Amino acid sequence: MALSSSDRFLGRVENYAKHRPSYPAEAIDLLAARCGLMPGVTVLDMGSGTGILSRLLLERGARVFGIEPNPEMRRYSDEALAGRDFRSQDGTAENTRMADASFDLLVAGQSFHWFHPERTRSEALRILKPGAWAALLWNERAKGASPFLDEYEALLRRYAPEYDAVAQLRAEEGGIRRFFGYAPERATFPNQQVFDFEGLAGRVQSSSYAPLPDRPEYEPLMSGLRDVFERHQQHGKVAFPYRTLVYFGQPDRTGG
Repeated sequence: MALSSSDRFLGRVENYAKHRPSYPAEAIDLLAARCGLMPGVTVLDMGSGTGILSRLLLERGARVFGIEPNPEMRRYSDEALAGRDFRSQDGTAENTRMADASFDLLVAGQSFHWFHPERTRSEALRILKPGAWAALLWNERAKGASPFLDEYEALLRRYAPEYDAVAQLRAEEGGIRRFFGYAPERATFPNQQVFDFEGLAGRVQSSSYAPLPDRPEYEPLMSGLRDVFERHQQHGKVAFPYRTLVYFGQPDRTGG
């Protein structure tokens, strides 16, 4: 039986929190300049995960509510963000269980591809205040940016059977248009992580498509990863470039 989107990250939470990229300051500046992010506003983080995006919003003075169906991720974010103006609860993008017209801004970081666009749109229109904005963010690997990334990609295609199917779910613009009711604006920013081998291995294991240690593909994947790392490392590190995509706008209330 295929795992649900919320179950796919069971057993991956520590790696996800430690080794997934954050978002560049310029992307959060955009939310402040164009989407109403400012001290005191109330933001809903849909699919808040371990709190990577929520943390950045809290640093800008927002009051953040996280919706996260994965209990391990939710517990992690609650502990990591304890003492901040943050609260999370079980729910989905299609059924947040939040009050009508209660949010100034809706964000989803690295999660919208797991949502049903039309049902999420209906829920967003219900819980957002009139005139509120929404922003969907992704960190996507910059394909073809380096020989290292080309070999890394080939390794995933060989040893992670679900890689292609999950990769196709990323920033799919048809679903994004259905959510907003039109084609929203898009901004792109450079982003990067630098890993030693331990960090690179953790980054792989944070992905929902990566085989876990009990799978036969795990050992050959990690052996191949070591080989790729050794061929391309400089001073014990490899660079992992991304482009950060931000789709933003005011969801259309007229029906699109």
